[in-house]
Amino acid sequence: MDRQQRSFLERLMNEICPTGHEIDAARVWRSEAATFADRIWGDTHGNSFAVVNEGGSPRVMLAGHIDEIGLMVTHIDDSGFLLFSPIGGWDPQVLPGQRVNIKTEAGNVLGVVGRKAIHLLEPKERDKVVKFEQLWVDIGASGKQAAEEVVRIGDPMVLDYGFSVLRDDLVCARAFDDRIGAFVVLEAGRMAAQMDPAAAIYIVGTVQEEIGLRGAITSAFGIDPHVGIAVDVTHATDVPRGKDVASKAGAISLGRGPVITRGPNINPMVFSRLVAAAKASEIPYQLQGAPRGTGTDANAMQLSRAGVATGLIGVPNRYMHSPCEMVDLRDVENASRLIADTVAALESDATFVLE
Repeated sequence: MDRQQRSFLERLMNEICPTGHEIDAARVWRSEAATFADRIWGDTHGNSFAVVNEGGSPRVMLAGHIDEIGLMVTHIDDSGFLLFSPIGGWDPQVLPGQRVNIKTEAGNVLGVVGRKAIHLLEPKERDKVVKFEQLWVDIGASGKQAAEEVVRIGDPMVLDYGFSVLRDDLVCARAFDDRIGAFVVLEAGRMAAQMDPAAAIYIVGTVQEEIGLRGAITSAFGIDPHVGIAVDVTHATDVPRGKDVASKAGAISLGRGPVITRGPNINPMVFSRLVAAAKASEIPYQLQGAPRGTGTDANAMQLSRAGVATGLIGVPNRYMHSPCEMVDLRDVENASRLIADTVAALESDATFVLE
């Protein structure tokens, strides 16, 4: 990954954009798209679009959701402490003691997640998982009025973690699920634009995936693609006790390539083309079985209008829905290459009808 790509990725990852508040990341994404796309635009939902070879055939939609899980201020008590609810799927066990960044109209406000100290817990409480209603956020306010001067009900927040480099191409960040997918599809579009594609390539940074694939539903309806490829993270199980979940999530490792999904959500012809492109370009890949509809944008695309021939690429990710999600940049680059090669090879009369 070159310096420009790394800079773009870091800027994209460091924006605070939980579901329903994606605009800052969307602006970074659209600005980068403008360096190569024929046209960029947004919609009233917040989805971001870039197109290459508009008017070509078939119409291909590449989707990665740009939102992340977060928290929302739901109450300010008389002492100035903030109560909150989750945006998206959280394990509340990761929250106590964390710092949070609250996104307000006046700028970011720092806070900390508090709970009763372990010294004060009753023995029976120590054996129970913490619940959201047992937590609060402390911004150091002297009372309700002081808190309300800087924070409002409905303000979103995220854990105070940014993009960090580890070693051997491994990086961690708060929101790889799934801003890394939005990065991959944009880079795939950039690569494909240099390959004289016959297809019209619509690249979409979708919104509100974490609460029901909502942005993919509206954007797919608007584009009406013939083919859709979604990119999301998938569970890497190459960790201690990973065998406990490998039977459910598959034996997936960081650094061994993007994951190509098989199952009812996936058009067999799209799957075959992805595998053929990987083999032709000697791109390492892994396989994953999904025996029902997936919880990804691929599911929404497949069911749009009269149906879309859909594929799904997974970026292996350790510690999903935590503040320290981890991916391998080699998998990221290979995912973009695989999609670009697949899309650029599509013939103008390619069909995906199952007969």
